[in-house]
Amino acid sequence: MKKKEYGMDMCKGPLFPMIVSFTIPLILSGILQLLFNAVDMVVAGRFVGKGALAAIGSTGSLINLLVNVFMGLSTAGNVLVARFYGSKREKDVEETVHTSLTLAVISGVFLAILGISVAPSLLKLMGTPDDVLPLSSLYIRIYFAGMPLSMLYNFGAAVLRAIGDTKRPLYYLTFAGAVNAICNVIFIVVFHMGVDGVALATILSQGISAFLTIRCLMKSTECYRFDIRKIGIVKDKLWQILKLGLPAGFQGSIFSISNVLIQSSINSFGADAMAGNSAASNIEGFVYVCMNMFHVTCLSFIGQNYGAKLFDRIKKVFLMCFGCVIVIGLTTGGLAYAFGPQLLSLYAGAGDKDIIIHYGMIRMGIIMLTYFTCGTMDVCVGALRGLGYSVTPMIVSLLGACGLRVVWIFTIFRVNHTLECLYTSYPVSWVVTTSVHIICFIILFNRTKKKL
Repeated sequence: MKKKEYGMDMCKGPLFPMIVSFTIPLILSGILQLLFNAVDMVVAGRFVGKGALAAIGSTGSLINLLVNVFMGLSTAGNVLVARFYGSKREKDVEETVHTSLTLAVISGVFLAILGISVAPSLLKLMGTPDDVLPLSSLYIRIYFAGMPLSMLYNFGAAVLRAIGDTKRPLYYLTFAGAVNAICNVIFIVVFHMGVDGVALATILSQGISAFLTIRCLMKSTECYRFDIRKIGIVKDKLWQILKLGLPAGFQGSIFSISNVLIQSSINSFGADAMAGNSAASNIEGFVYVCMNMFHVTCLSFIGQNYGAKLFDRIKKVFLMCFGCVIVIGLTTGGLAYAFGPQLLSLYAGAGDKDIIIHYGMIRMGIIMLTYFTCGTMDVCVGALRGLGYSVTPMIVSLLGACGLRVVWIFTIFRVNHTLECLYTSYPVSWVVTTSVHIICFIILFNRTKKKL
């Protein structure tokens, strides 16, 4: 019986069907990850109350702030494995896999210690209201205790994506997501726990997805096989991961600083606005995942084709991903806005629906119809990283997206202190940053092509 193949040679064959085949499981995987959080918030909002909903939602930007540096390292692992896999350098693939997974363990332990010790104090600095702060602190401490499992899954899944396998991570997340949903109901409805039950269910699901992903890598017979006896760091691979990953990670974290400032500004409007914003942001995440996975596709395809020096295919990959993300962003964003009240009502108990819908629709009315510009920005970043440029997109993103938002908060928002004005900072920053990224890609693509 022929063994089923999961990998993909991105350097041969028609591109569009391959891009679709690669991206659809990625989108479904991303949606499942969001469902973990959505189930958390729906169960918390309906069975615990809007205070629990506000508490869970208020931790998102802070979690991203602390985690994103290390997620940049997993992105670098993806780029390097894809590049070495595309150029058939099997020993380099093996060394990169083991170095990357070693970093996952170190990163996870460090984040667990950091999050448990400092996150509650940071929540207070963000101006989290006193009636929400205890629940937020409890949730975030338990959440960070499971960070080693989260890092193992994300770094391991990055390796599988690099060799073209997006199906098995989807299977693992499907099973883990079912466990998460069941545990949420058991912990909250049966055992009458609060946000602690929500966080524990998330940790259990992360543990399952991490175990299945690492087990998959250990059972492989190909060059990306993970052998626990070879765990350790290869210095030159570590340097390449840090060189590519740290700029990407710092970009993500500084992005999160602007989002922390925005969350702090939202907090100033009170728990009702926080709860509505949390629900809208969670719905928004599903649209974002549908677009952002083309960033991962662009990065992986360009990485493999860069290793094979196929520059005509690189250009086609970029244009196809750019076009796809516009169509997907406009379609899903428009649908989410059209059904916004019905979707937002899922997150609220009977007495809180009008409040959640009112504040949620303020955000959705501005974000959803312009969200495709965020997708185009991310595709450009993926293309540049796939070519091996990490500092350039970091600088452009920091100045164009983060810088603009910070300036907006301290100038325009200070004069016009409304939620509408605050949310408008997002589409303005996306349009400006995308425009500069496109110029950078054209220049650096031509420079790289001439150099090689």
